[in-house]
Amino acid sequence: MSTDCCSNNHLISVNQKGKHLVVDIHCHLNIPAADAIVQAKYPGPPPGIHEFSSAKSNEVNKAQFCTIGPTLNDISLRIADMDKLGVDVQVISPNPGQYFYYTDAETGLKASQTINNGIAEAIATNPERFVGMGTVPMQDIDMAIVEMTRCAKELNFRGIEINTNVNGKDLHEEELGRFFAAAEELDILLFLHPLGFTHANRMKEYYFNNLIGNPLESTLAVGHLIFGGVLDRYPGLKICVAHGGGYIPGYWGRMDHGWRARPDCSEHCKELPSSYLRKMWFDTLVFDKAQLHSLVSTHGADRLCLGSDYPFDMAEPNPVEFHNQLDEEDKAKILGLNAASLLGLKAKK
Repeated sequence: MSTDCCSNNHLISVNQKGKHLVVDIHCHLNIPAADAIVQAKYPGPPPGIHEFSSAKSNEVNKAQFCTIGPTLNDISLRIADMDKLGVDVQVISPNPGQYFYYTDAETGLKASQTINNGIAEAIATNPERFVGMGTVPMQDIDMAIVEMTRCAKELNFRGIEINTNVNGKDLHEEELGRFFAAAEELDILLFLHPLGFTHANRMKEYYFNNLIGNPLESTLAVGHLIFGGVLDRYPGLKICVAHGGGYIPGYWGRMDHGWRARPDCSEHCKELPSSYLRKMWFDTLVFDKAQLHSLVSTHGADRLCLGSDYPFDMAEPNPVEFHNQLDEEDKAKILGLNAASLLGLKAKK
């Protein structure tokens, strides 16, 4: 079973054990060496994390990281979990807590290089089970482009994970355009993954900054990409949005109505907003089977990829089983065929 490859990369051969190829597009790895680089210059917790978190949530988070820390930091512990869950391939992206956009550019670049090298080394231990995505210092677009190019051409990564904003700047900002142009030229996937909400004063309790804030951040980011004309200017961009695309797939009709009714909504956006959604990919981390059916119905099975958020507590515990309700054709696409085509993977049994 072979698939089309992205134009600038050769196909990566991966193992398929069961009836369907299973590729988990949403898995994280932390690189402790990068934390050490940043902590040496910026000691303490990063900005924007604890400001919108209650004491109780911080206590739970601390206990969680004690539990998942070994798996989050060590690739060798994953294979047993993957086999138990029926996952053939994990697409490894950085821990979102390691974006480090808030540092000076040189520190951000050094940390990004350390993360990317660490992910590359981890993947090399089992290249038929792991595929890589990198990170770049988005606070400096020139450096970000250079490091993204290295990720694509030297490390053979298939994607770059980016935050839903850059130090509070939204993704339609003109200064970010060169980054999107370079990603389009490299034909590399951008995996859009939030890290809480930037204005979460009312979300401190009940872990709302993650439960509500993460999908809200993705919704805003996708909205800015569409209404700001980014997807018109760079139509070849490949974007996959974590957490089922946020809230936007469930309420895009309001955007379409605004586009029809108001000139300020259509000034930079040439087509109906919902038409751009169908040019993006979403993962299927929505937890509820009715929501999965809705996503398949409104977005289509061709643009969805299994994503689990392994190994965090907000991960889907049975990612393959969660899709068993779908018909075989849709299930095969979402479990792995779509990701294989998107990332340039070739399955072998």
